Amino acid sequence: MRKENVKVAIWGFGAMGGGMAEVLLRKKGVDVVGVCDIHPDRVGKSVFDVLGVARGNRQDVIIKSDIHQVISKKSADVVLLCTDSFTAKTFDKIKLIVELGINVVSSAEEMSYPKAKEPMLAEEINRLAKANGVSVLGTGINPGLMMDLLAILMTGACTDVEYVKCERVNSLSPFGPAVMEEQGVGISLDKFNKLSAEGHLAGHVGFNESINMITDAIGWKLDKPVEQTMAPIVSNVYRKSKYAEVKAGDVAGCTMKGFGHVGGKLAVEMIHPQQIEPELEGTNTGDYVVIKGTPNVNLSNKPEIPGGIGTIAMCINMIPHVINARPGLHTMIDLPVPRAIMGDFRELIHE
Repeated sequence: MRKENVKVAIWGFGAMGGGMAEVLLRKKGVDVVGVCDIHPDRVGKSVFDVLGVARGNRQDVIIKSDIHQVISKKSADVVLLCTDSFTAKTFDKIKLIVELGINVVSSAEEMSYPKAKEPMLAEEINRLAKANGVSVLGTGINPGLMMDLLAILMTGACTDVEYVKCERVNSLSPFGPAVMEEQGVGISLDKFNKLSAEGHLAGHVGFNESINMITDAIGWKLDKPVEQTMAPIVSNVYRKSKYAEVKAGDVAGCTMKGFGHVGGKLAVEMIHPQQIEPELEGTNTGDYVVIKGTPNVNLSNKPEIPGGIGTIAMCINMIPHVINARPGLHTMIDLPVPRAIMGDFRELIHE
């Protein structure tokens, strides 16, 4: 067994990064050795104080705004990067980390399959990672598991596949301000329509990545780029979550749909309505995978796997696989399948 604990640094200490730290502090054989965040309410404070967790005999970790004060050459085994949704915005951060000889697990949605939208950046990340002897992975609950890897896994029971549909009805309530802004949560319908028409609302980020991951995994070639639509979910009641507030008549979230065509037919379909506090208007959450093939597959899970804890778990549970991987850029179809880590992290690391 490896003697030293696995060393983890975290860049971005909002809902996801903070949640990852809280879970890691309960695990065996792993230490949080540094945290970078720019929020003025967190900078300069102890991680343990911010999280309300007893420090015990562990070394204190002070949150710093300058990443260069948090990580240095090979000062950590991996950085959990929880700052952005887009590959282009996270590229410079990944470059900085890998050039310090540190592996990366990113929660950026586009990083789950970056060549789908940013093939040149994906190629450069792969080159940089190989040159520095480290690995890079983007993952999360979705994309990363529920609307791509899970469907791919289920095709393993099929001799032939004609059509794949993934549907995720979920709550946005656990997510932070960045996700709320991307979804248009809390704004008026008129403003939603204006921002959507101008291309300023991202909605769900990940259909390009999920559809390309599925088609590449099973050997399909898309006829054309992924198509997607976005429609507002207008609330009839007042709603409030930790990071958002919605008045009746305003937007509580949006319904996203994505479509991938193969051989002139719709082959992959994505349906993804997401909003804060959906139960207030009788919406039941859930995850569904339907595959038409030999044999047919109809997988249903209700309620949904919660997005917040699911993303936290996926990023943490992939840490050993990323450390063990050959250098380069990886996706969830390259590495061993995720599984909960209930034992000692050190036992999972290949020396």
